[in-house]
Amino acid sequence: MPGLMLGDAFPDFEAETTAGRINFMNFLEIRKWGILFSHPRDFTPVCTTELGRAARLSSEFTKRNVKLIALSIDSLEDHHSWTKDILAYNCEESSCVSLPFPIVADSKRDLAVALGMLDPDEKDKDGMPLTARCVFVISPDKKLKLSILYPATTGRNFDEILRVVDSLQLTADKKVATPADWQAGDCVMVPPALSEQEAASMFPAGIYIKELPSGKKYLRYTPHPNHKSLTQTFSVLS
Repeated sequence: MPGLMLGDAFPDFEAETTAGRINFMNFLEIRKWGILFSHPRDFTPVCTTELGRAARLSSEFTKRNVKLIALSIDSLEDHHSWTKDILAYNCEESSCVSLPFPIVADSKRDLAVALGMLDPDEKDKDGMPLTARCVFVISPDKKLKLSILYPATTGRNFDEILRVVDSLQLTADKKVATPADWQAGDCVMVPPALSEQEAASMFPAGIYIKELPSGKKYLRYTPHPNHKSLTQTFSVLS
């Protein structure tokens, strides 16, 4: 199913993984978020650092009710062997003794093709396109909520993935938006669709409006929903 768009129902599939055969939707479970992230090949340096980083951050994803699953276009046997390298890499910084998420085997590239994961500009020694570094964030209603597509040559920033998960979860629960470089706990923005009266009733902690040359009052900030006053907002914006 190439051309997967934000808001689309994420396609279900069955696959062999390092944790056994799975049905993807059953793996994600009810009321959980999911992240599927893909890799060009096993035993490659950038991928090894990425999977190592994801393993070290697994507790952070668990706190956010997120299940991780990786995909690479090699065999299950290679995945199991590669896992030992990933864990050995991690031994420098953590005591992780097993990979806390499965890796999907996609040696025929069926899923990579179906999900639009191939990078046409990067090819293997046989001239076949490599899998790009895709990140798909899937909401509890099993819809695609965020897609980040890196070329095969560029490693992901997992701190950024955690940040966008925080934003997605907050904005799914509250009628707010998050500005550039937002971090969990920072002030948030009032969406333009809300009138001044609606915003005032929804955000009793107060609203700060940034004055602009146009005179339009569309830059409206309010404290993070867990905060009680505008003190932090003013300190950030004034």
